[in-house]
Amino acid sequence: MDDDGSGTLSLPEFAKACRDFRIGISDENVPILFGRFDRNKDGTISYDEFLYTIRGPFGGARLAAVKKAFNAIDLNENGILEIDEIKSGFNATRHPAVLQGKRTKDSVLCEFLETLQAHHNLVHGLNSKADEAVTMEQFVDYYHNISATIDSDEAFLMIVNNSWDIRGDTISFKKFDKSW
Repeated sequence: MDDDGSGTLSLPEFAKACRDFRIGISDENVPILFGRFDRNKDGTISYDEFLYTIRGPFGGARLAAVKKAFNAIDLNENGILEIDEIKSGFNATRHPAVLQGKRTKDSVLCEFLETLQAHHNLVHGLNSKADEAVTMEQFVDYYHNISATIDSDEAFLMIVNNSWDIRGDTISFKKFDKSW
């Protein structure tokens, strides 16, 4: 499918994939569908853009847990998570790489912040750098992306709770197929 090995799909590659996999989309509708997937309008579809588009709405217990985490972290209740609030609230002690001694808690925190900003930029077609402040929208976008790769609500809720120790009872590490 990715004929040029770029890690993304161009419109011609996407059109060819639609034909090859017999999706049943007319040639004139392929660019319209492509435009729905190309969220940042750069002329290609990345894996993250594809997932973001097909995964559907983010709600229920997952969204409630994410909003609860945000509100618990937002100590000054200004609707923005400052870097100090994030640092004091983030709990990487149960991250598998930390448990195995492969990474430090600080490196996991830095990766979280960088990934959070990258996902928000992707979703909204922005090109801004991390500003060390996180809005509810950015926080929800980040976990919406994470949610797409986790089949079980139990696993997702465990990740959110263990990352932020929302209930004050981080769950002992439990192996799930696609999550920590």
